Amino acid sequence: MRHWALMVVAAAGAAMIGLSGCGAAEPDPQAAASAGTAVADAHRLVDPEEFAAVIAEPDRVTVNVHVPFDGDIPGTDLSVPFDQIEQRRAELPADRNTPLAIYCRTGPMSTTAAAALTALGYTDVVELRGGMKAWRAEGRDMLGG
Repeated sequence: MRHWALMVVAAAGAAMIGLSGCGAAEPDPQAAASAGTAVADAHRLVDPEEFAAVIAEPDRVTVNVHVPFDGDIPGTDLSVPFDQIEQRRAELPADRNTPLAIYCRTGPMSTTAAAALTALGYTDVVELRGGMKAWRAEGRDMLGG
């Protein structure tokens, strides 16, 4: 019985050693953001009042990342689905220092998009806390949807 147990332990150890060299080719943006790295420093979560001020900044590009379409906050520049940020990066500003403001309907999609954008190197990403739902709750206007 001991011999069998030693073989299992040895096989498990060998498997762990073999797997330790296998990592993802691309860094996991959510893991990096949650680890408190510099990537996370590029992303801010703000309430609707501050978001309104942020999207009024002349150089900031506002991006609706919600799918399916459920309306736009006035002043929205782009619509890029949260799960297609990487594939549609050509639609985003080429200059990674361009300030971005992103939102979705309630928050989870914009959180995913923020992680993807910071992983792509964007240095100033502001996300609307609570999304369009929070925006509407404060009596703010929406277009369409």
